[in-house]
Amino acid sequence: MEQFVVSARKYRPVTFDSVVGQTHITTTLKNAIRTNHLAQAFLFCGPRGVGKTTCARIMAKTINCQQLGDTIEPCGECESCVSFQNNASFNIHELDAASNNSVEDIRNLIDQVRYPPQTGKYKIYIIDEVHMLSSQAFNAFLKTLEEPPSYAIFILATTEKHKILPTILSRCQIFDFNRIIPSDITEHLARIAGQENIGYEPEALELIAQKADGGLRDALSMFDLNVTYSSDHFLKYADVLENLHVLDYDYYFKITDALVSGKVAQTLVLFDEIIRKGFDGHLFIIGLLEHFRNLLVCKDQVTIPLLEVSESAKGKYSQQADAVPMGFLLSALSIGNQCDINYKTAKNQRLHVEITLIKMSKLQEVLHLGSLSDADETTVKKKTESLNEVQPVPVRHTTPPAAAEPLPVADAPSVPPVKMQSSRLRSTVNLGKATQSAQEAVSAQPTVPRLANHPKQTLTQENLILEWNRFKENRIRQFNKSSEEVTMSRDIRLAGNIIHLNLDNDLQKQTLEELKVDLLTYLRSVFSTPSLQIEAQVFQDDSVRKPYTPLEKFNSMAEKNPYLRELQQQLGLDVDF
Repeated sequence: MEQFVVSARKYRPVTFDSVVGQTHITTTLKNAIRTNHLAQAFLFCGPRGVGKTTCARIMAKTINCQQLGDTIEPCGECESCVSFQNNASFNIHELDAASNNSVEDIRNLIDQVRYPPQTGKYKIYIIDEVHMLSSQAFNAFLKTLEEPPSYAIFILATTEKHKILPTILSRCQIFDFNRIIPSDITEHLARIAGQENIGYEPEALELIAQKADGGLRDALSMFDLNVTYSSDHFLKYADVLENLHVLDYDYYFKITDALVSGKVAQTLVLFDEIIRKGFDGHLFIIGLLEHFRNLLVCKDQVTIPLLEVSESAKGKYSQQADAVPMGFLLSALSIGNQCDINYKTAKNQRLHVEITLIKMSKLQEVLHLGSLSDADETTVKKKTESLNEVQPVPVRHTTPPAAAEPLPVADAPSVPPVKMQSSRLRSTVNLGKATQSAQEAVSAQPTVPRLANHPKQTLTQENLILEWNRFKENRIRQFNKSSEEVTMSRDIRLAGNIIHLNLDNDLQKQTLEELKVDLLTYLRSVFSTPSLQIEAQVFQDDSVRKPYTPLEKFNSMAEKNPYLRELQQQLGLDVDF
């Protein structure tokens, strides 16, 4: 029975041209070899599985090739190439710094450097995971790394560049390897599948490439796993989904449609189905945020190339992006991000995610209420007045007394500003019934303050306070941030076209800066005053500050007892010590 060799070893690149996704590295190395501009030390750094050690071996093999041509590719026939292929080369030494990281190991390497190569031009030392060396080993290696013999070349490889001493970095020529893009990984997997006579669905290979997160070795490992899982040597998208335990993006499309439509019950049922399949709620939220990000990217043709999905999925994303409003995506991303941040600290994590989904499902209703036009409000007002003109139906004495007839909006008594401050827009979550329409919600509450596009007002202190509190109430209802509520509860004073605001600390000032744009936009539209500005000052109470330095303590005591100062002057004492 033939021994199985994993694809990561079987199809490991042996030439620069066969390296996947690192053209900027291979081109530079080939030019350096062609022009004989080789540095004494190289540092290859980047994520795992992107070709650092592979490029180091190819370079070591190439520079010692005795029949190297203009293509800068090893011939594979000379003595140096044959010995390298048989792992019997005396000129190429590999050291694993993860297990050989002591000073003695580096001293043994330095002793080997003293001897020139028996065959070939160079002796190459490849040190993998070089960041694992101890500080003492790095220091012992410094002098040899800076001034090695002319025949010695060091190639260092690491995944954690920040752990290497700056003195080592300054002595190396640094090459940063990129994560391999999913399209390159997909093409490479397709070539391997063709050589191995393995059938596949294109979506299956694209899913493996996305799951690999830029690492080709991880992609090849998952490829072998799924080939073993399939009984007929055919990779199906559904089998890869199940084998890699990846949540199908169709779930995100369904949940997004339910959220935009305000179907809370359907959303919670879909989330329950996802949980029952064994997926973590945190990973679900992260995936949902990624889905919203992809929809946001599809809003503009310029940013569509940023979408790293299959071609078939791009069509679905573009279609749904046209149906989902921009305001919903931005608000949903904000709510989902808060869920992601607070997920680990939540006691009931499933309930935490469900509350987030309920908030998202009510976004369309809130956004529609906040953007009612004057024509819509006039229509709602007329409908309310017509309803109020209907005579109440007589009722029998055996039934409870009828509710008081609502007052028309036009005849409603004026409400003092203090009462207006406590009025809020309320939305009730009902899982069994459809959500009320925006016009029904407005007609049911004729005293709800209009949030935009209502008649312009005169800029006075009283009107400013009224509109300021109206904006505050709406802001609290949407975001429920205590910092904004405390900041906007400060006293305000109008002087011309400038609103003066006194704050207690820098945190309140930072909070005001975050909501300043929205606040000014609203106030300017209400009062038709484009030059309206807000000036905030932070006043800290220093009257209760206690003395801290020795001089401050002495002055404090001298104020209570003046004889202390005379004593200090007569004795020539130094207070500040």
